[in-house]
Amino acid sequence: MRVKCVICDKIEKIDDETLIAKRLRNRPIHTYMCNDCSARIADKTKARIDTGKFRFFRERPEKDDW
Repeated sequence: MRVKCVICDKIEKIDDETLIAKRLRNRPIHTYMCNDCSARIADKTKARIDTGKFRFFRERPEKDDW
């Protein structure tokens, strides 16, 4: 299966039997990102977290004793 990275527009070939290929076929909302772009985003995000100025705005689930 030929796929195109959504960030750098690089075209790669992945095996049709992989899980990512199945997700791309069955759910059009899923997009493909190449390993280079994924690693670059992970490194930059880790660097932003390490600065101390980055905050996560995730809601914490409240414990329900019911």
